[in-house]
Amino acid sequence: MGKKANHDKNDDKVFNKNILIAVDESHNARRAVSYVGQLLGGLKGFKVTILHVVPEPEEDYFPTEVEKERWLAQYVKRIDALLEDDRRFLIDKGFAPDDVSTRSTIRYCPSMAECILAERDSADYSTIVVGRQGLSRSEQFLFGSISSKIVNHARKCTIWVVE
Repeated sequence: MGKKANHDKNDDKVFNKNILIAVDESHNARRAVSYVGQLLGGLKGFKVTILHVVPEPEEDYFPTEVEKERWLAQYVKRIDALLEDDRRFLIDKGFAPDDVSTRSTIRYCPSMAECILAERDSADYSTIVVGRQGLSRSEQFLFGSISSKIVNHARKCTIWVVE
């Protein structure tokens, strides 16, 4: 007779399959999207949101409001094209078009990790996927890493850090 495994009360809880992929313009962000596509493409029930947070520029960063708005418009246009490319990639990998959405948001970010976690909290995501920044250990120590901060501060979700 084998031992009966001890199970937590929450083992029977059904976890949602909503995934938030936080991306920027880096190669590692592309790998994060690729990883999700290769791992989960074609499996039913998964819903993916590809997120890019546009950090709100400091008030005095641009000489005029017109220049700020022009920069934001160009930046958002470039990011929207990038997000659509990522969306098409996931669909090509087997995700249903209705199961892949994109979102770019302009917000003040004292920390990009905080903004990503706030976005996670604003909806019901069970998994956050991020690409690892290519920082050396000394750079991580000095500046911190978005992925490290997310891993250390996220609660009630799974974090995938893709390198």
